Amino acid sequence: MQNSFSSLKNKIIKRHEIKSENNEHNKSTNINILLNRVSVNKRKEFQKKILFTAATSLGAVLLGVLIF
Repeated sequence: MQNSFSSLKNKIIKRHEIKSENNEHNKSTNINILLNRVSVNKRKEFQKKILFTAATSLGAVLLGVLIF
């Protein structure tokens, strides 16, 4: 009985220690990292749009050449 009570007590203590440790580690956000990510995403989207436009134009030209 004593052994099970002490193991239960240890589990409760560990649970509270883990909760207190999690509260101490607050996450912070660096605004420069977020702004850089936005600019990189804009560049990638622009490159995708240019590639899609070029592929569509090339496909239209090749289709036109094959038809005529």
